[in-house]
Amino acid sequence: MKEICLKVSGMHCTGCASRIENAIKNIEGVKSVTANYETGEVFLKMEKDVQEQVEERLNDIGFPVLEENS
Repeated sequence: MKEICLKVSGMHCTGCASRIENAIKNIEGVKSVTANYETGEVFLKMEKDVQEQVEERLNDIGFPVLEENS
């Protein structure tokens, strides 16, 4: 299982965090996702490497990835 932390732009409230979690949780291979609006971080546990798909989905919904913290 791979765990990553992505720093995203534009997440300012619990509604934003919820939107991110709902958009990411159904990607095949994502085991869990937690978004923290206070830090602007998205924590992921993945069964397979779907990071590129996750980053594309985040960008599509208006939360572009700034950096990967691992």
